[in-house]
Amino acid sequence: MMRSEDTLIGGRNPAVEALRSGVPVRRVLLADGIDSDRRVQEIRERCEHDGIEIRVVARRELDRLTGTGHQGVVVVVPPFTYADEREIVDRAFERAPHLLLAVDGVTDPRNLGAIVRSAAAFGASGVLLPKRRAAGVTPAVWKASAGALARMPLARVTNMARVLVALAERNVTVVGLSADGDTTIQQAADDAGGGPVALVVGAEGRGLSRLVREKCTVVASIPMTGTVESLNVSVATGIALFVLSQRLSG
Repeated sequence: MMRSEDTLIGGRNPAVEALRSGVPVRRVLLADGIDSDRRVQEIRERCEHDGIEIRVVARRELDRLTGTGHQGVVVVVPPFTYADEREIVDRAFERAPHLLLAVDGVTDPRNLGAIVRSAAAFGASGVLLPKRRAAGVTPAVWKASAGALARMPLARVTNMARVLVALAERNVTVVGLSADGDTTIQQAADDAGGGPVALVVGAEGRGLSRLVREKCTVVASIPMTGTVESLNVSVATGIALFVLSQRLSG
């Protein structure tokens, strides 16, 4: 039986990552006649090992539940549990590359999911999100993260500017990302002296809010040699996280 608060995650990669990461999966729905690749085989094996129910349903039922794009696999999980912001900050101090991410007002779930995936790929301790006027965790975020959400702590904060001030008071270098930054992301990473660093990225279109920008230790840009003036926020975040991770780890 489906519960009204359950989250439905469509897609083979998100399903595999959820099962690998120990997310408390309630059940897995597979389309009748699904073509079985290595991911579907792993899903079956993990469900059998962990005692998770597999229910075979008509593909049109999966379409009704999640829309298209589920690839014949839907995982039913409880609502996402947000972490405590202090846990994320403490982890940034405790482990390399001593890096955390703050997302100031991104509203597109696909962008947020891609950002979470990059944060997981480059070793961030977690992601801070505003509670209001920003995307939270939805099935679309799960899917866009390709399951990385299962391994990446997210915390929602009431006042992002106040959190950034508190980070600076703990000697965290707060690096805002903007096309009109005062320095390059490479130089900002070098100046941080090994971290910890909080990378702050702004919303689609408007970028960093004025108040958040004022609380940054430095505002940095990504040098570009082509004719494109700006990058999508998820692409820019991935590049900046890569640079910071490499410089802080080295």
